[in-house]
Amino acid sequence: MAKAELMSYEKALEQFEVVIGLEVHVELNTNTKMFCGCANVFGNEPNTNVCPICLGLPGSLPAVNKRAIESSIAIGLALDCQIAPTGRFARKNYFYPDLAKNFQTSQYDEPIAFEGSLDVEVPSGKVYTVAIERAHMEEDAGKLTHMGGATGRIHGAEYSLVDYNRAGVPLVEIVTKPIYGAGDEAPELAAAYVRYIREIVKNLNVSDARMERGNVRCDANVSLRPHGQEKLGTRTETKNVNSLRSVERAVRYEIQRQAHILANGGTITQETRHWHEDKGSTSAGRPKSDADDYRYFPEPDLVPVQPSKELIESIRASLPEKPADRRKRLQAEWQFSDLEFRDVVNAGLLDQIADTVAAGAKPQAARKWWTGELARIANAEDKDIIELAISPTDVAELAGLVEGGKINDRL
Repeated sequence: MAKAELMSYEKALEQFEVVIGLEVHVELNTNTKMFCGCANVFGNEPNTNVCPICLGLPGSLPAVNKRAIESSIAIGLALDCQIAPTGRFARKNYFYPDLAKNFQTSQYDEPIAFEGSLDVEVPSGKVYTVAIERAHMEEDAGKLTHMGGATGRIHGAEYSLVDYNRAGVPLVEIVTKPIYGAGDEAPELAAAYVRYIREIVKNLNVSDARMERGNVRCDANVSLRPHGQEKLGTRTETKNVNSLRSVERAVRYEIQRQAHILANGGTITQETRHWHEDKGSTSAGRPKSDADDYRYFPEPDLVPVQPSKELIESIRASLPEKPADRRKRLQAEWQFSDLEFRDVVNAGLLDQIADTVAAGAKPQAARKWWTGELARIANAEDKDIIELAISPTDVAELAGLVEGGKINDRL
């Protein structure tokens, strides 16, 4: 794969306005799949959690998972969305090699939640209000493993193996409206937004929210336009980015790649792109379809979803505290300075430190280990810190040994 030419980030921002849009896919942690009774369990032997419904066999009929609907409503309410009094599933038609029905059951013009917003703080301390267009329910596809190639992708592979265990797992896709005005902070804003979504769904207990397992994935849309131009530029969509670090890097890379092309008189192709973590670059996927190309039509085998006002209000009453309120409470309880707490939040370590404190560590000791030695190891191994093989319980135990004088933390 030839490496694309890039414009310097600073020069790209001088010449172009950056517009981003984010689609975050959240896998729900229901006991069963979205439309059948198969177990929703990660890591089982391939093709063991399957049935005629999620394999799309003729004559099989789906039934909606009630818990998935309730979880979707909870996500919508947590994002200050309006909840639709009635909604309908639709068939999104195009060939998924790893979704045997040859269509995805999703929602199109009648999503479960719409018109929300989320305030997101970036490392500089500036707060952006991200407008959310919709949050809709759908099913996940299975997993393809491409064998025999050098990259792990289909190009160059000798054959592919398909595991349908994930096919039909309930998903909520959260789609923002175009995000303007972030300028040089667009990559940081994208990563911070995904971090906030991950924190929300984890605190709601509707998702395991483990990005390394694909529980939370981001499709990052990027387009550029000359300053002062009203018409939006052509966008690309970098698919299934599954770490906060990669979200930031992918957005930054696309800005630089597109800026070089446009400045030299070229045009941007509307397409999906793949992020390559090892190379720090994206590559072309497939031409990006518009909604008309998917030939959406109402799913004839499912009745409309019509949550009652009583159900919506009972879910609203059960919501945990909002992320901003939780941060204020934790900072006060832990007695962190503004700078200490901002460093924790910007590093995406709030949940790790909260879990470490809950496991018995003192707040300052938990902060020291996560933002110090563990962060250093993660950087040295070029990983997100949550990918390290150490848990908050391990860190709490280690901190306890140091505090008890049984070991010390110096070489």
